[in-house]
Amino acid sequence: MCPPRNSGRAAADDEQYTTTLFPVLASGKGQEDIDSPVRGDRLEVAGCEETKGGHRGQPRGARLMGVRRGHWSLDDRLERILREVPFEVPPGAEAVTVRLSYDRSQGVIDLGCGAPDGFRGWSGGARDTYTITRDWATPGYLPGAPVAGTWHVWLRLHRIPPEGLDFELEIVADRTAPAEPVAEESPRGERPPRRDIPDTGGLRWFAGDFHAHTVHSDGSLTIDGLAELAAARGLDFLAVTDHNTISHHPWLEKIDRGITLIPGQEVTTDRGHANVFGDVGWVDFREPADSWAGHAERAGGLISVNHPLGGDCAWLLPISRRPRIAEVWSSGWWDRRWGAPLAWADAWRDDVIAIGGSDFHRHGSDGLPGAPTTWVLAEDVSTVLDGLRAGRTAVSAGPDAPLLLRLGDELLALDADGLVLVRPGGARQVVRGDRVLLTAGEGRHRLETYENEVMALCE
Repeated sequence: MCPPRNSGRAAADDEQYTTTLFPVLASGKGQEDIDSPVRGDRLEVAGCEETKGGHRGQPRGARLMGVRRGHWSLDDRLERILREVPFEVPPGAEAVTVRLSYDRSQGVIDLGCGAPDGFRGWSGGARDTYTITRDWATPGYLPGAPVAGTWHVWLRLHRIPPEGLDFELEIVADRTAPAEPVAEESPRGERPPRRDIPDTGGLRWFAGDFHAHTVHSDGSLTIDGLAELAAARGLDFLAVTDHNTISHHPWLEKIDRGITLIPGQEVTTDRGHANVFGDVGWVDFREPADSWAGHAERAGGLISVNHPLGGDCAWLLPISRRPRIAEVWSSGWWDRRWGAPLAWADAWRDDVIAIGGSDFHRHGSDGLPGAPTTWVLAEDVSTVLDGLRAGRTAVSAGPDAPLLLRLGDELLALDADGLVLVRPGGARQVVRGDRVLLTAGEGRHRLETYENEVMALCE
C-alpha cells in the first residue's frame, strides 16, 4: 500500500481516498489472498501514488491505484484458466480504469471485471483497456457508480505459450469521470423489397440472423452500424450476441433502423459457445453449461449450441440435457457438400430445431448478416422467439437465395429451379420452376444441388 502523501490538504476524505488504494497489500499482508501466478514472489506492486497531473492520459485528479506485474505459465492455465485479481476501489471514486499489457504476438489473455455488486463487464481478447463510470462505460462493460470495496480484474488465460507470458496490470481510480467518447452515427440507407411470400394460418415468415457481434465484444461495428447493414441486406430481425456480456442490451430498443434487434449473448468458453436469446440478464460463463441452460429456461429465454463443428470453438462441453436449438448452419460451413453438420444434428437429438448464424464480426471476416439467413414463422416480428421455440424455422444461404418454406401441409420452393428436394426419409425429386408448391411431410426437408451441396433447410 502506498503511504499517504501530505499535499497540504486537511480534508479527511482526501486522506481516506489515498490511503485505501491498495489495502490488500498493506505492510506486505494479505499477499496470500491475491489470485496471483504460481510463482507469487514474481508479482509486484509498483508506482502506487496520488497523481496531481494525471497518468497516461488520465485528467488531473486521477489516482494511480497500482501496477501489478507477473508471469503466467502454461501450467497456470491448465490448473485454472480464469484468474480473478482483487483490487480496492476507495470511496469517492467516479471512474475506474484498468489497463492490461502483454506481448500479443505470443499469446492471448482475456479481460473482464467483477465488482462488489456483481458482473461489470467482459471484453475478452478484443481490448486491453476499459473504463467504468457512473454514466458510461467502455463497450462490453456496464455503467454505474464505482461502488467502494473489493473489485476484481478477470483474466482468462486463453492462449499461453510453453515459455509462459509476462503481463502487467495498471489500475486507476479517478474522482472525476472522463468525458464519454462520442461515436459517429452510421449513415442511413434503403432496405430492399421483401420477397413475395404468402402468409399462412395468420402467421408470416420473417428473415433474420441469430448470431452477430458489435464493438461491445470483438466486432467492428456499432450497434446502429450493424443494424443498418442487416436492414440493407433485407433482414427483418437480428440477434445481437456479443461475447459474455449484456452491455449492448439497453441500446437495442433505441435503434431505429427498420429492423428488430433481439437481445442475446454468446456464452463463450474454450470448449464451446452457446447463444442465449432474450432479455434474461447476464449468464455466467464461468459456470457449467447446464447452468446456462437452466438460467435461460428460468428466465423465459432460449439457448442454442453454436457452430458445433467450428474448429477450435467446436462444442466439447458436457451437458446433461441437450438444447433443442442448434446453429446447424454457420458461416463456417464453407463446403456445403460436407454432410457433417447434418449428421451432427441427427446425432445430437431427433427433434433438433436448426437455425443459421453468420457470426458476423467485420467486413471480410465470417459471413455478412444473413449469410446464412434463418426464416421464422411468427405472428409478427416481435414474436420471433416464440416461433423459434415452436420450431417454425427454415434456413437459406442468404436473403435472396433459393428457399424452402412450409405453408401448412405444403412446401413452397422459391428460386429453386433445377435443385433437388430431399425428404426426411431420403426420397428425392427435382424441383421444376422458380415458384413451386410441393407436398410436405413431417421432419426436416432440404434443397441440394446435383453435387449434394445444401442450399436450403426447412423444419
